[in-house]
Amino acid sequence: MPTRSAGPVGAVGPTLAPARKRGGAADLGAASPEVLWEEQVQRAAHPLAYPALRSARNRPVVRVPRIGVVVSDAAIAREVLLDLDHFSKVGPGAPSDLWTPVLGPSVLLNMEGAEHAALRRTLGPLFSPRAVRQLVSADGVGVLPDLTRRLAAGETVDLAAAVTAQAGAVICGMVGLPPTDDAVRSAMAAAQTITGMVRLHRHGLTRSQVAQARAVLERLTAPARAAYRAGDPATVPGRMRDLGLSEREAMGAVGAFVLTGTETIQSFVPRLVAIAHDTGWTSRLLADDPQLRRRAVEEGLRVTVPTPAMLRSVRAGTSVGGVPVAAGDRVVIATVNCCRAAGGFDPDRPVDPAVRHLWFGAGPHFCLGMPLAMAQVDAVLDALAAAASGGGVPVVGRRRAARGVLVPSYRSLALSLRDESSVATPGAAE
Repeated sequence: MPTRSAGPVGAVGPTLAPARKRGGAADLGAASPEVLWEEQVQRAAHPLAYPALRSARNRPVVRVPRIGVVVSDAAIAREVLLDLDHFSKVGPGAPSDLWTPVLGPSVLLNMEGAEHAALRRTLGPLFSPRAVRQLVSADGVGVLPDLTRRLAAGETVDLAAAVTAQAGAVICGMVGLPPTDDAVRSAMAAAQTITGMVRLHRHGLTRSQVAQARAVLERLTAPARAAYRAGDPATVPGRMRDLGLSEREAMGAVGAFVLTGTETIQSFVPRLVAIAHDTGWTSRLLADDPQLRRRAVEEGLRVTVPTPAMLRSVRAGTSVGGVPVAAGDRVVIATVNCCRAAGGFDPDRPVDPAVRHLWFGAGPHFCLGMPLAMAQVDAVLDALAAAASGGGVPVVGRRRAARGVLVPSYRSLALSLRDESSVATPGAAE
């Protein structure tokens, strides 16, 4: 589950005009089905901020009053992320404004320098291949086996709900809860209560929102605190204690992983499957070809952009793409513009090195939780591939975009198995 570098992006005011419908690669290829659906998903989540960000896509760098310097060029964005002397996650307008009041000062999302590096090294073993496999496989409520069984039996399933339940089971593993149905639902509801407060048009949370978020987080992490104190190495908090983290550091890390990673996984897999359906890529996505799957997954990440924006505070005067900035200025990296500039979904297209994995950050702040995120994605795709092993193809039916969420996603996405020969033209099932 990725620990994102993003924070809230302020609503872009009248300086940026509303987005217009236009052709070209920057718009993901005009009106193809996956473009239309992705636009609906994005606008449902952020009806004001998303069009405003997209309206800046043709300007590599532009200063927006009351917002900051908006970067829409991948190469420049990567330069900013790697320049630790001039840009920081701590300071005015940075992620620290959002996360420190809720999670405390010692989480990777709001740290820099030697302390950040030390905590990252300490947490590293939690995201080893073996550790993430154990966490993802601990599906005590049988979400993914049930998904395979129901699809293979000819039922229509809600993929969005299944992925939400699977993500909830991982949350339970993170906080030391047994993954029962009630625990999964409670954990997901708690996480969504907090992330739902974060909007792209807010620089931070209000005092009442901070108080509410702290109360919810305290309830969510209470089992983690107990597991930490018990020192059980079979639990993630217990392993954090073994690794030398203080209780405060461990609780902050658990909270950060839960809050910043939950919606990312919940969002991405249904959107990837929908895009594969709309572009005729479903059979190849689920084929027994790890390299082909990895290309399709990474291209799906580029198109959906799990972190639509990243924030940095300027530490010392410099320039960004030729635009002068001073200490205290705010830089908004419009990752959605940087990543989508290459065009629509095409796993066969060579990847621009400046764009590669940019949605997970760059440099010392590159997403520590990426291995866990990829393990969760693979687990769901494996379940779908197992259902389709008899020759069927998963087909998307009715779908609805989610509103009031931090990471754009589907509220529901109907999926059923059909004989390959009967599958209609991509996009025709809606």
